[in-house]
Amino acid sequence: MDLQDAGMGTKCVQAGYTPENGGPRQIPIIQSTTFKYDTSEDMGKLFDLEASGYFYSRLQNPTCDYVAAKIAAMEGGTAGMLTSSGQAANFFALFNICSVGDHIVASSSIYGGTYNLIKTTMAKMGIESTFVSPDASEEELSAAFRNNTKVLFGESIANPALTVLDIEKFAKVAHAHGVPLIVDNTFPTPVNLRPIEWGADIVTHSTTKYMDGHGVHVGGAIVDSGKFDWMAHKDKFPGLTTPDESYHGIVYAEKFGKEGAFITKATSQLMRDFGSVASPQSAFYLNMGLESLHVRMPRHVENGQAVAEFLEGQPLVTHVNYPGLPSSPYYEVAKKYMPKGGCGVVSFELKGGRKTAENFMKHLKLAAIETHVADARTCCLNPATSTHRQMNDEELAAAGVPAGMIRISCGLEDKEDLIADLKQALDAAAKA
Repeated sequence: MDLQDAGMGTKCVQAGYTPENGGPRQIPIIQSTTFKYDTSEDMGKLFDLEASGYFYSRLQNPTCDYVAAKIAAMEGGTAGMLTSSGQAANFFALFNICSVGDHIVASSSIYGGTYNLIKTTMAKMGIESTFVSPDASEEELSAAFRNNTKVLFGESIANPALTVLDIEKFAKVAHAHGVPLIVDNTFPTPVNLRPIEWGADIVTHSTTKYMDGHGVHVGGAIVDSGKFDWMAHKDKFPGLTTPDESYHGIVYAEKFGKEGAFITKATSQLMRDFGSVASPQSAFYLNMGLESLHVRMPRHVENGQAVAEFLEGQPLVTHVNYPGLPSSPYYEVAKKYMPKGGCGVVSFELKGGRKTAENFMKHLKLAAIETHVADARTCCLNPATSTHRQMNDEELAAAGVPAGMIRISCGLEDKEDLIADLKQALDAAAKA
C-alpha cells in the first residue's frame, strides 16, 4: 500500500520509516555525531551534494530525517526537515528566501515570539516587514506588498489570539504577487487542517506542542509543498535560482526541482551555518507523540469545546474566545477549514481584571499554571501576571491582552473534571 494514499491515522503510525528485513521495528536512535566512509571520494560526493547520505549530524541525521519524512507525509508535502525549536523553523523558513533589502508581509495575529522575530530581529538583518490584519480584504493585503516582498506569513490558528487564517484568501494574494505563503500550523496539526490543500506553499510547526503532546522535547519542523515554481519567479529568489558558490555553483531549483529545492537549501546552507539542529533523542520522543496524534486531537477538541461552552455561561466571565463557538467571529471560517475542530486552547476574560485572575488561578487544582500549551495535561496562564507582567493594565489592553485574560489549554482529562475544577475556581474568585 502506498502510504501517500493512506489515512491520517496510518500516516501518524507508519509514515517516514519502513524497517528492512530483520531491522528494528521502531525508528532507531542514531546517536552519532559523525558517519564513516571508506574513501575521501565517497565523502566528497556528499559535500558536493552529488550523493545522498550523512556525514555530520549538525546537517542531517537518519533519525531526524525519518521523523521529518513522516510529518511531510502527514501534511501532504514533498520534503521536510526538523529544527531545534518552532522559532528556528519559522526563522529558517523565512530566511531561506529573504535577505538584506527584502520585505515580509505577515498577519498581525501571530505568536508574540514570531512577531518579534520578524519585526525586530530580522529587521537587524536588513529585512523589513509589514503586518496586516488576518481579517484584511484581498485589496488591503495587496496594498501591503512592495516590489521587494518575498513572502506572506500567517498562523492557521493564532497563539494566543485564536484567530483563524483564511488560507485560500492569503494564498491567492501571495501567488498574485509571485511569492509563497508560509503557514504555521502548530495548533490544528495536520490531523485537523492541511494548509497545503488550501494553497499554502510552506508549512511550519512548533513540534513542542500537540505533535509531542507530553512536554518532553522542544522542536520544530518545516514542510515544503513542492508546488511553488521558484524558476518562474527567478529574479525574486536568487538564493534558489542562481549558483551557490559555497556549493560549487549548484542552482538548487534546477538540481532538486520544485519538490526538493527549498528544504535542500535550508539544510545545506542554514543548518550548516546556524546549527539549530534537532537531536536524535528529541526526534525519537517526537515520533512517539506523532503515533498517537490522530487519537489525541479529537479529545483535545472535545474538551476545548466543552470548556468554552461552559465558560460562556458563567457570570464572572465577560468574554470567551474559541473558534468552535457560534459567537466567535471566526466560527464560519473555522468550519470551512477545520470541520473536525481546531484545537483545545481557549481564552477568556474575567470581570475584575488582574486581581480576579490571580484569585482564580490560585484555586485551580487540576489545571497546572505553566508557560505551555497543547499538552496531555491541562495547563493555564494569566499573561498579566506572568509572560506580560512587565506591562501595566493600559499597556496590556493596547496589546490586546487584558489584565483579566486567562488562556487554558485543555488536555486529555475527563471534560467533566475540567469543568468542575474551573467552576470551583470561579466560585472562589467571585467570593474573594
